[in-house]
Amino acid sequence: MNMKKISLDSWVQLIGMLSVVAGLVFVGLEMQQSQKIALAGQQANRVQLFSSMMDANNEQEIDQQKLQMILSGQIPMTEDYEWVVMNGLHRMWWIYENDFLQNELGLMDENIWQAKRNAMEANYNFCDGRSVFDIRKNTLDSRLVELVESFPDECVDK
Repeated sequence: MNMKKISLDSWVQLIGMLSVVAGLVFVGLEMQQSQKIALAGQQANRVQLFSSMMDANNEQEIDQQKLQMILSGQIPMTEDYEWVVMNGLHRMWWIYENDFLQNELGLMDENIWQAKRNAMEANYNFCDGRSVFDIRKNTLDSRLVELVESFPDECVDK
């Protein structure tokens, strides 16, 4: 058997390359962990936002359950809730635009994004509130408008 002696320089280079690879693996794991922390932070911010919205409704003695029933079409919109519904829809389109951007940047979990899409579609098809979207769509991200207008339109004949 003829064995070649490997020089000390080659060993140093090999150890150096292995150190670089190990460092890159470590950095990759750190980035993955940082993204998970960022996603959790975004979700916490969403919860805080909706909690604040609920608190604002409480101060005005707005019944959140009744509001949700109006928005889902389970009960008709009442005159005393019309302004609340319309203002809420304006606010939601701002939030949806922000959600859309966060999703485009990879900052939103796919399951959360699907839930947001479902909510957007429901609000788009809340015919009593469609005028809010129609007024706002020229000020929203055109890609979001394109997405929303791709939803089945349940208000066409109404």
